[in-house]
Amino acid sequence: MSSVQAESVIKSIIREIGAECNSRGVEVSETLIAFTVKAAVLDPDNAFNVDRALTKADVQQLIQSCVKKLQESTSPSLDTVKMQVHFDMNYTTRGEFLKEHKKILETRLLPIAREITDYRARTREELETLYRKIVSFILLQSGLGSPTDIAVVREATAALQSVFPQTELGTFMVMSKKDKQTQLQELTNIVTGIRLYNRNSGKGGEGIDDLPSILKSAIETTSQTIESELTKTLQQVYKLTAILLYIIGSPHPPPTNPTPLLMKHALINLRQHQSYIKVLMGDILNCVHLVSQLEKDYDSNMSQLKETVQSKTAVPTAQVYPLFVALSNVWQGYQDNVVMLSVLSNLITGLRPFFKQAVAVADSESLHTLLSEANVLTDEERITQTCGDEFKVDITKHRKAEFIFPETTKNFDQISIEFKVWIYRYTCHMIFAKCIISI
Repeated sequence: MSSVQAESVIKSIIREIGAECNSRGVEVSETLIAFTVKAAVLDPDNAFNVDRALTKADVQQLIQSCVKKLQESTSPSLDTVKMQVHFDMNYTTRGEFLKEHKKILETRLLPIAREITDYRARTREELETLYRKIVSFILLQSGLGSPTDIAVVREATAALQSVFPQTELGTFMVMSKKDKQTQLQELTNIVTGIRLYNRNSGKGGEGIDDLPSILKSAIETTSQTIESELTKTLQQVYKLTAILLYIIGSPHPPPTNPTPLLMKHALINLRQHQSYIKVLMGDILNCVHLVSQLEKDYDSNMSQLKETVQSKTAVPTAQVYPLFVALSNVWQGYQDNVVMLSVLSNLITGLRPFFKQAVAVADSESLHTLLSEANVLTDEERITQTCGDEFKVDITKHRKAEFIFPETTKNFDQISIEFKVWIYRYTCHMIFAKCIISI
């Protein structure tokens, strides 16, 4: 079967699963169905042969298996898949987030930018209209105040006139469209720098938010929120881990409700949430470091500007304009971090619906008795207790597996271990083992 035919078959399967789910009152996205289909095909319990084309019987089995899974309204394992779909669809790198944000901003500004670059002013009134449009564009792109606020417009206009008086519009209009776009960006950076300098000097700053203070508060709030999320998740993880180990180690395991299988699925779900929270914590920590550096750069640039400008009647533009642009770039860095913290906060909130079932399993009253008999340990405590040669892997008992040992592998600590998500069908329990014994 060609790749085109295979893709057509997969799309047909996804559509049929979607239709079947809808007929049973279950609304699911195509992305969730695709994830579920992939997991079902790779699940050895379903015995699909991935090296050959699916038969009609295989297709029907696959559809029935996926529909059954997607109907599990109280299933931690399905929630795990949903969590993975949500994170996969909504998370990307900082660079990609900001690139997308910039693209959205450019799209919003495109109409007014086109009005400016295509404008053909002939009368004095038309020139004044064009100049006002440029001021509005600068305000919208810089994000420093509203173009409908008279005080903000007046301040921005004064800053623009100091570097680009209205008499220069004639030269501007005969430029190529690309050169006009370039000059608009340069004017935005310079005017932004001037307004920030004036604000610092107590001579302006209308409509300019105190981003350093806003960021400080936002970082503190977001950090507290995510640390609380992680703490709560780990408490449930340690609880379920202890109970499952107690059941495994008991010669006569007591009957439980929820079942050990349901507890295992809940534990996998919580471990998945933990791993995503740690990814987001890393991004928040990166924001903390970047904001700290921005504060230093801002103070440094402002001091340099003051030394250059103060007590001087005239300063060469080649000397001062780059300083205004540098100040504008630092402020853009502040704005980028505001965007990132908002995105990260939304991602934290967006994950919450996908581990409620797992928490409900962990909080089951029927587990309280077992919990009193189990030995609840943190991951760190379990690692400490299970370090030593007695835990070393005996490779003679695992002939079909390949092990890489730290003591015999060069640059072991530099090996990239790509294990980012938990598989809901995984048959062992999600327990942090030992020190690094082997891979």
